[in-house]
Amino acid sequence: MSAAASAAVLSLPTSAKAAGDALTTQTKYVESKGRRLAYRSVGAGKPLVLCNRFRGVLDLWDPAFIDGVAAQGFQVITFDYSGLGLSTGEKSYNPMSLAQDAVDLIEGLKLEDFAIGGWSIGGITAQIVLAMTGDKASHVVLLATTPPGQLVKSGEQLFYDTAAKPGTDLDQFTTVFFEPDDAGSREASRRSFERMMARKQDRSPDVPADWAISQIGNTPRNPLFPAEQILDLLRVTKTPILHIGGDHDIVMPIENWYALNNQLPTLQLITYPRAGHGPHHQYPEMAAVQIAAFVQNTRKA
Repeated sequence: MSAAASAAVLSLPTSAKAAGDALTTQTKYVESKGRRLAYRSVGAGKPLVLCNRFRGVLDLWDPAFIDGVAAQGFQVITFDYSGLGLSTGEKSYNPMSLAQDAVDLIEGLKLEDFAIGGWSIGGITAQIVLAMTGDKASHVVLLATTPPGQLVKSGEQLFYDTAAKPGTDLDQFTTVFFEPDDAGSREASRRSFERMMARKQDRSPDVPADWAISQIGNTPRNPLFPAEQILDLLRVTKTPILHIGGDHDIVMPIENWYALNNQLPTLQLITYPRAGHGPHHQYPEMAAVQIAAFVQNTRKA
């Protein structure tokens, strides 16, 4: 990140830095097409709509990350997909259905000049939202996700075995989202897990593990996101795209983005060392600052 970009972030007004409280913000709802989409909004400023990960619900975002982004002058909006968590309707992990949820939420909230983002399967969702909304999204923020098309490196069987276990515990969380072989990463996992579990009321229910794994299968696939038309879009889009990943992602390896070097004209890549599928949980404050610098210092070509 350049010195100018850092200065732009650090010089934000105090009111922007103080905004946001992910642990206490109320759950609200948008009624759309016969179902109710649960969402939470933290902070004030440019809207950043974040699409969640596999088995993710509202309370499984790290509050330090959400509050960190909000403190940079954003309205951070998270939501539960249809039929999952606190939302009603028919549940699905079909990325097109997930993207429709995001679009319906954006339209229901009448958002203008918004950025779209997503983590894991939510990053796939965000790429589809870009295609569905055309020039409406000013920026795309991707967190530990996969590009469309054939992969140079598939995910590891360890993820599928771990993801099939019911509930959410620290060992499972560390295995999937951090680097278990690194003491610093393990400690970051413990702290992030504690922050996620700190909210005691109005929590969003877990996604059933058996249903979730049945939607994606129990072995790695290649391609994981078979959508050549989306890859074609990324090759010509004028919308700035940022991807933040870990150097050992057992779900959606970062190597697949680097394989597209010189093919995606607006893509910026940041890779965190000794990190896994939850880089923004391991480094929540740094990810927040880098996202803000990206949005504030890039424009459509």
